[in-house]
Amino acid sequence: MITRRQSLTLALASAAALGLPLGRLLAASERGPILTRAIPSSGQRIPVVGLGSSATFAQVARSEDVSALREVLSALLEHGGSVFDTAPSYGESEKVAGAIARELGATEQVFWATKLKVAARGGSADPAAARAQVEASFGFLGKTPLDLIQVHNLGDLATQLPILKALKAEGRIRHLGVTTTFAPQYEELVKLMRAEPLDFIGIDYAIDNRVMEETVLPLAQERGIAVMVYLPFGRTRLWERVRGQALPDWAAEFDAASWAQFFLKWVLSHPAVTVVTPATSKAKHMIDNLGAAYGRLPDAGQRERMAAHIAALPG
Repeated sequence: MITRRQSLTLALASAAALGLPLGRLLAASERGPILTRAIPSSGQRIPVVGLGSSATFAQVARSEDVSALREVLSALLEHGGSVFDTAPSYGESEKVAGAIARELGATEQVFWATKLKVAARGGSADPAAARAQVEASFGFLGKTPLDLIQVHNLGDLATQLPILKALKAEGRIRHLGVTTTFAPQYEELVKLMRAEPLDFIGIDYAIDNRVMEETVLPLAQERGIAVMVYLPFGRTRLWERVRGQALPDWAAEFDAASWAQFFLKWVLSHPAVTVVTPATSKAKHMIDNLGAAYGRLPDAGQRERMAAHIAALPG
C-alpha cells in the first residue's frame, strides 16, 4: 500500500491537475466515513464508489508501463474504496489488476467483480470453455472465494448461469449476477430478475439515461438484488455536455465539489443503487470520483433539480 505521505503527494498533484484547491478536493473525506451499502442477499457492506476497468484502463493495461494503474488502484484503496469491476473481455485488465493487487498486498482487501462470457458457437457457448475462463479469472485475481462473477451482457444464460450457480454452491464465489448495457436486452433482464435468485445486476444508469427507473430499479429493490451501475458519465456524453460550464453553487448543498461528484452522487441517491464503478486510469480521477462517496447525497427534490439543470444545458 502507498503511505499516507505518498497519498498526500498524490492528492496535491491531483488537485493541481484538476484546477481545484486541495481542501476542496479532499473535503469530502473530512465529513465522516465513506458511504457503504449492503448487498441485500448477503448483508456484506461495500463502498458505494468503485473502479471500472474498461476504456482507458484496458488501454493502459496493454502497455508495457502500468505504473499509472498501480497508482489508480492504490488511490482506490487508500481513499476508502475496494470494489474493482473487470472482465476477461477487457484486454489485460483482469491480469494486470490482479498482479498489482498482489504487489500491494491487497488481494484480499479488494472486492473483485468479474464476468463470464464465452462466444457462442452453433447457438450456445461451450461449457468447458466457460469453465476454463472462470478458472483463468481465479488465477489472475488470486482470491477464493471470489466476490462476484456476472454473466456478461446476458450471454448464453442457459449454459453460463448454471456454472455460476454451481460455483456459488461450492463456496468458490460469494455472489453471482448478470449484466447488460444494451437497451434491447432490458426486457430479458427484467424476466431474469423475476425468475432467478440473482445477487447482483450490472446496468447502465446516468442523469440523462433514466429508463432504469421505470422497472429495473424498483424490481431490484423488490427482489433484494444489488445494483452495480456502469457508464454513470454516459461514456463521454455528459462531459461533452458540461464542457465549459461551471459547477452550480448549490451543488455544495449535497457536498459535490466537481462535475464527477455531481453525476455520481445523482446516481447514488437512488436507493436501489448499491455501487457505481466509473472506469479510469488516472489516480487524480479516482480520488475525485471517491469524493462522491463522502458527505451528503441529494434528496428527491435536489435530484430533479440536478436533472433539469443538465437537460437545460446547450448541446
